[in-house]
Amino acid sequence: MVVAVAVLVVEHEDGAGAGLVGERLAADGIRLDVRRPWRGEELPAGLADHAGLLVLGGSAGCRDDTAAPWLAPVRELVREAVRREVPLLGICLGGQLVADALGGAVAARPRGPEVGSVPVRRLPGAAGDPVFGRVPEGAPAAQWHFDDITRLPEGAVPLLGGDACRFQAYRVGAAAWGVQFHPEVDGDAVAVWARADAAAVRDRGGDPDAAVASVRRDGEALREVWGAVAGAWGGVVRERAAADAAR
Repeated sequence: MVVAVAVLVVEHEDGAGAGLVGERLAADGIRLDVRRPWRGEELPAGLADHAGLLVLGGSAGCRDDTAAPWLAPVRELVREAVRREVPLLGICLGGQLVADALGGAVAARPRGPEVGSVPVRRLPGAAGDPVFGRVPEGAPAAQWHFDDITRLPEGAVPLLGGDACRFQAYRVGAAAWGVQFHPEVDGDAVAVWARADAAAVRDRGGDPDAAVASVRRDGEALREVWGAVAGAWGGVVRERAAADAAR
């Protein structure tokens, strides 16, 4: 029996879609149910019809409910996913929302934004992790964030770290993951962000042009490493769907 597998994808703004992660999931036979609340599309009240939840990035702060009033319902979906062990992946703002919704903390970076391709370090918790367990030491990760996760939720396991950002990837419970970086982007996507944020990045001591160049330089490695991670997360989603179908 073929099991239909659907992932709810929450997109927060134009130009911040599922990108390479979405491509890999779709290639593996997973249907992406993309909801764009920023343009008025409704979020479901729960996850009964989905085998996974993917929360993407965006320029809003994770507590900016006035500008992005859908963030409160997203936090509720995050809590449901963790409670029911529905596979969850939060990317950048999404990773911050996961941490915040579960009792962690997020704050503005005191040293300015982290942008460009930056190596990440394996932490002891990565060993044996079903999604990040095979990420190589020093793998490049595309960064574009002005805020950081400063405290993980109670019981969370740090998986990847970095010199300028302590928590680059983590796991909560059995099937929820958050990342501070952007596994879904390539150089073209980052170039769009750089044009939009150039003044803000330069004002805080960053170099948007160098950031774009570094992501383009590491494009092949970025696609290989984080495509494999997306595939591994998709495997967890398919296992969940198969288990649900067998009940």
